[in-house]
Amino acid sequence: MYRVVITGIGAVTPIGNTFRESWQAAIEGRSGLAPITRFDNTDVPWKIAGELKGFDPCAFLGQKEVLRTDPFVHYAVAAAMMAVLDAGWPIHDKSLLSPLSAGGVIIGSSRGGISTIEHAVREDLDGRRRLSAYLMPSTTVSMAPSYISQKLGIRGYCLGISNACASGTNAIGEAYRMIRSGFAGPLIAGGTEAPLCRLCLVGYGTAGALSKKDGPAASSPFDRSRDGFVLSEGACVLILEEAGNALARKANIYAEIVGYGNTADAFHQTKPDSRGQVAAMRAAMEGAGLSAEDVDYISAHGTSTPLGDSTEAEAISEILGNRLPEVPVGAVKSVTGHLLAASGALETAFAAMTLMEGIVPPTINLRQKDPGCGLAIVTKAEKIDPETALSSTFGFGGVNAVIALRRFRI
Repeated sequence: MYRVVITGIGAVTPIGNTFRESWQAAIEGRSGLAPITRFDNTDVPWKIAGELKGFDPCAFLGQKEVLRTDPFVHYAVAAAMMAVLDAGWPIHDKSLLSPLSAGGVIIGSSRGGISTIEHAVREDLDGRRRLSAYLMPSTTVSMAPSYISQKLGIRGYCLGISNACASGTNAIGEAYRMIRSGFAGPLIAGGTEAPLCRLCLVGYGTAGALSKKDGPAASSPFDRSRDGFVLSEGACVLILEEAGNALARKANIYAEIVGYGNTADAFHQTKPDSRGQVAAMRAAMEGAGLSAEDVDYISAHGTSTPLGDSTEAEAISEILGNRLPEVPVGAVKSVTGHLLAASGALETAFAAMTLMEGIVPPTINLRQKDPGCGLAIVTKAEKIDPETALSSTFGFGGVNAVIALRRFRI
């Protein structure tokens, strides 16, 4: 089995148009949530979201490409290009990208091009414009990895994953499995999402998943008064390589991925089940050779939904046992909101940064912890000296994905 490391990270999020901007905002506890400006929501009770701010897709794509593709593709391409640059490859000259050309791309998205579909259908029904010939190809989930491949000249492996909110974590986990099993790589892997449209807002809201609170404090994981998540957009992409190859080219290494768990609850369409979550966490830990005594930090899914957070707390309690009061737990959705498929990728990247820099981003808006969530939640940026971390993601349908990371040592 080969060792797998993270050598590049790129992101566009509600708290930054680069990964480093996003990380800095996270450790400072600066919320990216604000009133929705993208469309009219005056007649519904869900008022805020995590919108990107000042993002220009034309910095990464041509004007025609921007018009012919959905924002979830724009975000994915931007994050991938930044990740490739961060890993040490120049994107301006495809001839210099030869190590990547035989590698591959795996990108997850829950909703794909849903905002473009909504807009096109509305215009068609109103008789304002016929459906575009680009509607179907531009909105399919696989267009994100396909377009990244096209822009970077990658002719190897290409896969789009749609596995609800676990999609981004699944993409990273499947990339990890491939390289660990002998695929030469490198692999570009992560998640992207552009769900800020009326259809998603009302759809998730009607399902009872969204917070009705007004203001950035609406995203309050593990707080007693939490009432739902805040919908957000963005992308995060990681570069995964075999450790020997990364060392040979003297790449910067953020962390090593050492385990991956992927399970189903086999329980309910929307309600989570702690048994499935425990199974995913254990699978990741067993693959990494970790016991409860070895876990130094947990990046929780922490969506701020009443049932979701309590179920996750129950799962973490079972995993950690008597170590529950001493293992720090963070929930970065308190500052980013829920980026659906992109959240798992971003939280994996943040966990890697925690291992590299020894800082846990704070969970904000935790005014009164739910007495049923007995976790050691970090509410102020905290210095620690971790060797290992778990990053957990759970989604509708009872899909669970967990990544285990270790500080890289030769």
